[in-house]
Amino acid sequence: MSSKSAHDKLPIRMLHDRVLVRQDNGEGERRSGGGILIPATAAVGKRLAWAEVVAIGQHVRTVEVGDRVLFDPEDRAEVEVQGVAYVLMRERDLHAVAAERLQGDDSTGLYL
Repeated sequence: MSSKSAHDKLPIRMLHDRVLVRQDNGEGERRSGGGILIPATAAVGKRLAWAEVVAIGQHVRTVEVGDRVLFDPEDRAEVEVQGVAYVLMRERDLHAVAAERLQGDDSTGLYL
């Protein structure tokens, strides 16, 4: 595992093409880009979610521990390890990986 964090001490080892992630934020209230508070009960269309990869199986090729990934929260299996909720999925269920741009004059941070 390349990234050192509290997740490195998980008493679990992922197998095959499995990816274990921790979601960035819960199902509670959120803010729009303009700063408007959107309550958790508001109906929204299908929305993808961001999460941080905390463990990967030996056959995972496209993501690493510490990457931020985009996935469909409806296609997930939740698991609790040491009192913390994680999402377990196959690598093929990931839609995108956030990565830093190549070094350059117009570098602006993250992109898909």
